[in-house]
Parts: sequence; C-alpha cells; structure tokens
Amino acid sequence: MSVERINLAPGLSTSRVLTGLWQIADMERDGRTIDLAHTASAMQPYVDAGLTSFDMADHYGSAEDVAGLYRHTRGPGRVQLLTKWVPKPGAVTREDVRTAITRSLTRLRTERLDLLQFHAWTYADPSWLDALFFLQELQEEGLIGHLGFTNTDTAHLNMALASGIPIITNQVAFSLLDSRAAGAMSALCLKTGVHLLAYGTVAGGWLTERWLGQPEPDWEQTGTWSRMKYGRFIRVAGGWERYQEVLVAASRVAQRHGVSIANVASRWVLDHPAVGGVIIGARLGERQHIDDTVRLFEFTLTAEDRTELAEATAHLTPIPGDCGDEYRTPPFLTASGDLSHHVDSFPPPYAVRTAGTRTQCLSGTPWEPLAGFSRAIRTGNRILVSGTTSTHRHRHIGGTDVAAQTHFVIDKIEGSLRSLGGRLDDVTQTRVYVRHVADWEAVARAHGERFGHIQPANTLVAAELIGDENLVEIEAEAEIEG
Repeated sequence: MSVERINLAPGLSTSRVLTGLWQIADMERDGRTIDLAHTASAMQPYVDAGLTSFDMADHYGSAEDVAGLYRHTRGPGRVQLLTKWVPKPGAVTREDVRTAITRSLTRLRTERLDLLQFHAWTYADPSWLDALFFLQELQEEGLIGHLGFTNTDTAHLNMALASGIPIITNQVAFSLLDSRAAGAMSALCLKTGVHLLAYGTVAGGWLTERWLGQPEPDWEQTGTWSRMKYGRFIRVAGGWERYQEVLVAASRVAQRHGVSIANVASRWVLDHPAVGGVIIGARLGERQHIDDTVRLFEFTLTAEDRTELAEATAHLTPIPGDCGDEYRTPPFLTASGDLSHHVDSFPPPYAVRTAGTRTQCLSGTPWEPLAGFSRAIRTGNRILVSGTTSTHRHRHIGGTDVAAQTHFVIDKIEGSLRSLGGRLDDVTQTRVYVRHVADWEAVARAHGERFGHIQPANTLVAAELIGDENLVEIEAEAEIEG
C-alpha cells in the first residue's frame, strides 16, 4: 500500500508520516560529531519508501545541514523540508528575522523554505507578534513558502489568524497519553483549515512493545532526551500503572491487526480529522523503522479498537493546560523538567523606569506620552494597570474577533505585571469594558480561561470605547505578596 499524502496548502504536498530529525541533536550530544554525508545518505531509504517529508529546526544540531546536503546531491523536488525558527525570548528586529531565515536557507541549500514553523516562548512579550509580522514580510518577498506554528495554544493560534497571519499548520504533542489537541485546538483547526502536525505519537518510544509488562524504570537513567521528556508525561498522566493499561490495550489492538503498538498509537492520532500528519523520529544512519512505519497505511482501526483504547485512556489524568503549555508553565514536561536547556532568561516585556517611590511600566504606544499615562504603575507591593486595548505599536491585534482581542489585552496586562515584578496570579481585580453588549459572553469566557484559577474581583460593563476597532478594554489591580 502506498504512503498517504496530504495537501497542507497550495503547492505543499507532504507524506502523512513526516520523518522527524530532532534526534540528530541527541546524536551530537556531549560534543559528539556525525558524518554529514553518511547521515544525509541515510535519508534515501525513507524517500524510496514514499516518506518524502522531513521535519527539523534551527536548533536540532546539524539537521538542516544534513537535509540540505541530501537535497543538493539528490536534486530539488524529491523531498519536502519543514523547518522551525525558535528565537530566544526578548525583542526581535526585522534584521534578526532575516538573519535567522537566511541561515536556514543557507543550511538547506535552497532559495525558499517549504514551511517555516515558529515557536514563541511567552505570549506576555509581544515580540512574538513582531517576529510573525516580519516573517510574513519575508514570505511576501518569496523567501518562505508557507508559515506554520509549533507548540502554540488555541487562543494564540486564533489570535494570529484573526490578525491576518496566514498560518497553515500547528505542530503539537498528541498521543494516547496526551489528547489535549483533540479538544478546542482541533475544533479551531477544522473551522479555519489549519492542519495539525502531531509529534510524540509514540511518546519517545514508550508506546512500543519494549516496555509492555516491564517494571517502572529508574527515571534518571532512561536514555535519550525524548525518553526523558515523555517519561514526565507518563508520570503526570497517572503513573506507570495507568500507562501500562494503555499499553496493554494498544497491544491487543495491534495483535488483532498484525501490526506494532507504535502503528496503533500513530494511526489513532492520524485518524483525528484535524491532523494532517504525524511526525516519527529517526536516528539517521544508526537505525531505522521504515518497514514498520509504512504499515500505518495497511490497516484501519475499527469501532471495537477505538472503544478499547478509549476505555484505557479514560483512566489517565489529563495533561494540564493547552497545547504547548508544557514549555510555558509548570509542570515543565521537558527532558530536564525545566527550561534550563532551552533559554537562559526572560527579559522584561516592557520598559521600566523609576520616578520617586513609583516604578512605571511603558509599552511604547504613542498614546502614553500624548495622554500622559503609564501602562502600569507599581507602588510598594501594589500594581495598577491602565485600561488596556488590543493595540500593539501601529497595529491592531485580533482583528474583529473579540475573544482574540481579549486574550491579547490580557497578554499585555501580564507583560506589564512581569515587567514590574508581578504575575498574572497576583491580580486581585479586573474591570472589563465591552463596546457591544452581545460580546459579553465571548469576553467573559476568554477572561475565564486566563483568570479562572485566580478568580479576582471583576466588573464587566458595556461602554462607548475610544477607537472604533477596540471591542474590549480591561484594567487591572494586583497585589504582590511578601
């Protein structure tokens, strides 16, 4: 049976199984080096099998160099090379973006990136939006074919789309152990035509026969970065016993079809209607699972199979938060359990200056000096945040989507608080003003998504806001403990 393909966008057709090259970084761990030519030649068996699409990133070690060498020696058009840009937190300039994209173009030996996927470490700093708009300029210039996201949550995918950014994919974790993407994220993708590219479908190798019926391992000695990372997912999802129940159910399904547990786990994800493809990692030049991978397209999960898997996964503890939250909020479900191997620090999102006993936060909008106010003021342990709308520099974020506007307003509030040493959790009161009474529920729901675990005092009223494009405005007060 041939490998299934999908049109992610006009001019971009990929295999529905994409080969992930993140393990090249692990292969180069601790100063080890790889033979680029040998590693590039190891891509050929995948292409011969119909697995012509490869996923990588600027920080996956030599992955872009390997893929670029393969495309150079074997000819353009044979493969689809999807890469990512993961900038450090902080301000981003137009030149920073061009430098990053030029570096990937050089490594991949191409004049145009097939798909550039962007990752933001924090939404409280609006620099992530600056980067997106600069990327859009390079797309219009012809250096980027298509734009995608990686590890972006539902609210911020919707925000980008509502702001006119043409996102076609979002790469997120999705597996039998982690079904976050099956909810609101899938609903938004089906509504907007965005395709999910799912990684972690075999949970770094944990969803395979190797671990069936085995005792719980020493979590500090689990091997690869991927295994360390997804070991944390297992523990958060309910522990070894619950994980084994899922593994047993997947094994029974696999035996009925004469396939592997990995096949069942990946097919289960692939069959979700919002999923465009699944990403299965490879250690090029070391070992391959091509024959097993292509069996994904030789069977179909039955209603009985799905019921059995659903009964087993129902006992799991849901992974907290939305897609990508494992990189932004505790518990950090990363290889190290924190962000220490990803980022050094998070600069304040906005400028701060001290005036007497007050510390002022300034977001740089032209209205602040014109009307004579600060975005936020801290006196002692108290922070007051001015009425905030969804403007950013000369742009209006969120378009006419009032929920998208609300989320960006709250992002700005969070950025102001962080700049002054506070957190969103410190908020004690919010006052919300909506232009149209009919929008109250969408605004309230967005407010609930962000403040539901805090539940500050709140007032919501209809008001005639300044600026026709502004549908919602929010002010906030916070008290820092200690």
